[in-house]
Amino acid sequence: MSRNHSIAATRETVHWGYFDAKIPAIERIRSGDTITVDTLSGDAAYLPTDPAMEVLADHRAVLDNMPEGPGPHFMTGPFFVEGAEPGDTLKVEILDIKLRQNWGWNVIAPLFGTLQEDFDTYRLLHAGIDRERGVVSMPWGLELPAAPFFGVMGTAPPPAWGSVSSVVPRSFGGNIDNKELVSGTTLYLPVFNDGALFSVGDGHAMQGNGEVCVTAIETALSGTMRLTVEKGTGLQLPWAETPTHYMTMGFDEDLDDAAKQALRAMIAFIVSRTTLSREDAYSLCSIAADLAVTQTVDVNKGIHVMLPKYTIDGSRG
Repeated sequence: MSRNHSIAATRETVHWGYFDAKIPAIERIRSGDTITVDTLSGDAAYLPTDPAMEVLADHRAVLDNMPEGPGPHFMTGPFFVEGAEPGDTLKVEILDIKLRQNWGWNVIAPLFGTLQEDFDTYRLLHAGIDRERGVVSMPWGLELPAAPFFGVMGTAPPPAWGSVSSVVPRSFGGNIDNKELVSGTTLYLPVFNDGALFSVGDGHAMQGNGEVCVTAIETALSGTMRLTVEKGTGLQLPWAETPTHYMTMGFDEDLDDAAKQALRAMIAFIVSRTTLSREDAYSLCSIAADLAVTQTVDVNKGIHVMLPKYTIDGSRG
């Protein structure tokens, strides 16, 4: 029988700002088990001074007892999934995501963001989060519906890569920053190491496609995910599915090349699932698929291609 593993965010379970195949696993689980994990968001500079905004005790404890990492993200993990080997796929079913605190933060910083040449001053703002209503309140009075998701989900990179910053999304996933990956969606990640070594973090209360100023409404989340190994798939890039769409992804410093990467992946996906030729699949993408800009700020920019499931499954559900 499968079991659930509940993991708090502590110095022993969090790594800060990097992925590395040498990070020891914090928990060993079986394929098909679920994990419920707490995550954190933001270094000490981003903590609010408003006493109405509650700073989690585990957040303070990690900030007080861990050296700062090369990237900004706190990740809970990694999890060793029994049976996972290089060349497999890790299926990550996102079963539930909860907001952990009543505030989030957003930063504009010099030399970062899509319009870094236009904005050369530092600005930090805090937004209130009403967890009961599922609402984010901006300082100027605007209320927005929360749509929480994890910006970072990834397996460990190939061992030869050594330690890599958490900032840049790559073939193992990582800082994907895809707002479609909410509760009820499933992410598929390539496996490059025994056990897959899955980590998760970078909670967002909400984000627009692009994440143009480099941050969304960053916040602490708790999530429940089922991790299942799919053997011998040879997957090269992450892909995902929502209840209504299949989604392929591309990451590259050049947004055009990211688009080509994601589109080629979708064409290959269609051909693998149907009897359509590559030409027919290409036409179908032009007719029915949507290319969206995932983010333009994480060094490797992101594109995701969304194809309605009914176009190849034959049912509108």
